[in-house]
Amino acid sequence: MRQILFRLIGILEIAGGCYGMLNVLPRLLAFGPLHTAAIGLIEFALYAFVLVAGVLLLENSERGIHLSSIAQLLQLPLIATPVFSYALHCGGYVNVFTSIHLHPQITWHFGSEGLKLAFAGPSVSYLGVNLLALLSWLILKLR
Repeated sequence: MRQILFRLIGILEIAGGCYGMLNVLPRLLAFGPLHTAAIGLIEFALYAFVLVAGVLLLENSERGIHLSSIAQLLQLPLIATPVFSYALHCGGYVNVFTSIHLHPQITWHFGSEGLKLAFAGPSVSYLGVNLLALLSWLILKLR
């Protein structure tokens, strides 16, 4: 059962990382402002890291388990404040979050990727957690 779950996590990481890199690549090749290119390079590096972690996890290496744990921890927080915003998902997500007005919400999607990284966040602040990343991280901790 452990191997099946590890493979599923690895497949989601590979798919999300590959899809993310392919979406970022045209933006990196286009000419634009320097800060856009810097965010694009960070985004590309994060997706590449998740892709490599997924490949190593499918190879059943100990390093793959460690890197995949880090990749899942990177996908765990959902932070949106007027000063800073961060959210990452590769392969899928099940997000639970609440706004300042304490209206809890849950959203989910599979077969997707996304990164929200900004130093000027949305008008409504919220905090949350990616439950799929949390569950995946806990599964990776099974030895």
